[in-house]
Amino acid sequence: MHYVIIGNGVAGVTAAFALRKRDPHAEISVIGGESDYFISRTALMYAFMDRMNLRDLEPFERQSYTKQNITLLRGWVSALDASSRILRLADGRNLSYDKLLLATGSIPNPAPWPGLATAKSGLVNFVSLQHLAECERLAPTTRRAVVAGGGLIGVELVECLHHHGIQVDFLVRDAWYWPMALAPEEGELIADHIRHHGVNLLLGHEITEVKTDTNSRVSAVRTSQGGELPCQMLGACIGVRPAIEWLREVQTPPALGRGIKIQSDFRTSLPNVWAAGDCAELPTGQVEQIWYSAKRQGELAALSMLGDTVNYTPPLFFNSAKLFEIEYTTVGVRGAESFFRRLPGKNVSIRIMHDQGAVTGFNMLGSRWNHTWFEKWIHERRDLPYVLKNLHLAQFDVEFGRVSLSALGVAS
Repeated sequence: MHYVIIGNGVAGVTAAFALRKRDPHAEISVIGGESDYFISRTALMYAFMDRMNLRDLEPFERQSYTKQNITLLRGWVSALDASSRILRLADGRNLSYDKLLLATGSIPNPAPWPGLATAKSGLVNFVSLQHLAECERLAPTTRRAVVAGGGLIGVELVECLHHHGIQVDFLVRDAWYWPMALAPEEGELIADHIRHHGVNLLLGHEITEVKTDTNSRVSAVRTSQGGELPCQMLGACIGVRPAIEWLREVQTPPALGRGIKIQSDFRTSLPNVWAAGDCAELPTGQVEQIWYSAKRQGELAALSMLGDTVNYTPPLFFNSAKLFEIEYTTVGVRGAESFFRRLPGKNVSIRIMHDQGAVTGFNMLGSRWNHTWFEKWIHERRDLPYVLKNLHLAQFDVEFGRVSLSALGVAS
């Protein structure tokens, strides 16, 4: 049996190790075009800020793949013939498979701004190792930068550029920072913190035109508010989409929508072909573009490829990050009502959403929390008084970092 996995991200590599755990004799090949080894792209910012080197971005020791007898192939797949179960790589190599997993991840949304067609340099994304290399190449000759897009990738790139002493104009088209995830109170808290660091955060601003200099490098942007911002680097952090465009050109493409359409067991419309991670579109039409989900999907897709019965349902949404130095933990979904408290004078707040007597979600800023407690209370449909009484159980005992719940008006 030869298992082939296209994509050496978290979904693909998790699947490879899960396959090996159950099938010690199969041939397993993982194809990746971005890098020789699986890297944790959530840590790209730490490489840009010189806190990690590129080797540090690899979660597994390189000999792990050899010990597990997993073959890593560097290259991009350009053709798929599912009828004969043959792949062709861009360099002309052919590879046969018995079972195939598509785990191609996601790529940045294309920037739609007028004027970009003349820009040969200065536009950057921040999703891949190649994007990191371009940012590092441009940084020494960049005095001012503009970053557009108010999500996690945007704020990470802003923090990296600020670290390198570059003046940053941060454009967010919404009325407050990251409304998809934060209520106005938390959005204001984060916005004030970003501005406190010297970043020019502009809410309600969109790019309407990109200008270039005589060398075809980005030189300025015009905004929807009529202003012009000089810059030598323009960060496009306006979301990502499944990396599936190449599949539209192959001999036997799977059914495609927003992503690669899958059944609840990760099977695609093609025989002996599965898909998982950021590129997979669930039967509900949902695409889960988050690291934790990709890892879980990769593991379950492997079990499905091995013949196990799998019926995937999306888990409770969970994410954690840092917004500059502010810890952020979110679990669950918004409710009709919410309990909100902010620690006076501090960048610390808690928000607990609830609906019809049951807690539905948590948004916590400025302190560290064990999300498994939040998940447990949501699944148990605990009410707000119960959660407030037991909230201390979810706190991490971090030295000098444990927030006083009584100061937040919550009895411990």
